[in-house]
Amino acid sequence: MSNHFSAANLQHAGDDARLDLTDLFVFAAPDNPDRTVLIMDSNPFTKGDGFHPDAVYRFNIDTDGDSLADVAFSFTFSGLRDGRQTATAYYATGSEAQTREPRGDVLIEAAGVSFDATATPVQAGPCRLFAGKRSDPFFADAEGVLHWLVGGQAGDFEWTGSDTFAGANILSIALEVPNDMLGGGPLIGAWITISLRRDGVLVPMDRGGNPSFNPILNADDIKDEFNSTDPVDDVKNYLHPLSEVLQRHGYAPDEATAAARTLLPDILRYDRTGPAHYPNGRVMTDDAFSARMIFMTHARSRRPASSPTTTCWPTSPTSARPTPSTARGGTDRSCGPGGGRPDATPDARARPASSLARTLRQRASR
Repeated sequence: MSNHFSAANLQHAGDDARLDLTDLFVFAAPDNPDRTVLIMDSNPFTKGDGFHPDAVYRFNIDTDGDSLADVAFSFTFSGLRDGRQTATAYYATGSEAQTREPRGDVLIEAAGVSFDATATPVQAGPCRLFAGKRSDPFFADAEGVLHWLVGGQAGDFEWTGSDTFAGANILSIALEVPNDMLGGGPLIGAWITISLRRDGVLVPMDRGGNPSFNPILNADDIKDEFNSTDPVDDVKNYLHPLSEVLQRHGYAPDEATAAARTLLPDILRYDRTGPAHYPNGRVMTDDAFSARMIFMTHARSRRPASSPTTTCWPTSPTSARPTPSTARGGTDRSCGPGGGRPDATPDARARPASSLARTLRQRASR
């Protein structure tokens, strides 16, 4: 898993798939280095109906390295009615970015959510926005890891080559942002959160920065606590338990602490002066799960020779198009040139195909 099933006992956060974050991707817009693409995926296997109408989905951006949000893009959704749902997007800076409430400027209201294979981003202030169903880009050989767990977590486990998520869809929020909205410097830290309104108060339900962190690296008894806290407290709260986990997998004590510090706080760092590949940002072609298992086992496991991640994805840093419901469970990720789908008829706020639109065309749902 990347951030899929991040609650205790590999359950959905809040016992609701709509509140379960799966992935965060951050990279330069393919044809415009002055813009950055932020993608948050949630709702693994689309078990939940639409986005949760009582939740706030958020990109948190740290611009000064203090592990606090200086910029926030928040999204709220209407209830799902007759198969339709709309989104409202907010942009906040400063103190307004550090509250869980959706604050700041409204970038767009009542933007349609796409539940079919079309992907037409709309203009949201100076940004481009898409919200809707796409295929899950994440590759994970969960069967190989299960065998490893059953076998007592020996370091050198065998990959089976199967992709547990090959036929799966998720719900995605993709935002293409002018770089000047992300602070003055080239270095940012990003993490995503979902908060749920209960009795009038927003309660944190899930968060994610680095791929395959909470589900893989954190012990089961702290996963829910981790989801309810903020990155600024990660070193204080989780450096010791994470170091202990790594020591059980072959790290010396000092080495384990140093390795744990490379992941804590759980924020995805991105320096846009360099190419985006994890751990500098993240694109879909990054085989993050293999990298995480290699990290977990002190490099005693090896990256598989080939996988849908390494052999299927073309140049676009996004996942395949959504898989039609009739094809659920298939393994075709719509690879290669010509796998895209023509743009849908744009709505009144849509512009000609942008880099974000081309990126999303390869993510049609299954």
